[in-house]
Amino acid sequence: MTDDFRIRTATPDDLDEAARLFDAYRQFYGQPTDPAAGRAFLAERMAQRESLLLLAWQGGRAVGFAQLYPMFSSVRMVPVFVLNDLYVDANARRTGVGRRLLDASAVAARAAGARRIVLETAVENLAARALYRDAGWDEESTQWYALDLAESRVDG
Repeated sequence: MTDDFRIRTATPDDLDEAARLFDAYRQFYGQPTDPAAGRAFLAERMAQRESLLLLAWQGGRAVGFAQLYPMFSSVRMVPVFVLNDLYVDANARRTGVGRRLLDASAVAARAAGARRIVLETAVENLAARALYRDAGWDEESTQWYALDLAESRVDG
């Protein structure tokens, strides 16, 4: 990691770089490229203050990002953040960027008053799971369920 590496909260001025990484992230998960829609999505999250977007910079180029969404735990009665997105550009992988984004996410969530951060990843994503464990995250056996409302036959 060089001296010009830094992580900071994204601003509207960063949307072009953020959207470039966001599009690559979505493609990594099998989605079609759509940089304009990704930029609009991120701009809306920023404008509505619905997420916290951290960008990792190497020189003048963004090389990774983490996006967290706030929510609450009713049982614990505390604010919680969901680390929904973590992505490192292919050329910056295995250089510590992912770990530093995780650490920066914890610092930012704590500063925002959160008491916990949660995330979900695929069981077969061994590299990510190893990174999370190495960064001090606990792997829980909680079973997640999902209902795709676009595909659901539930009326309402």
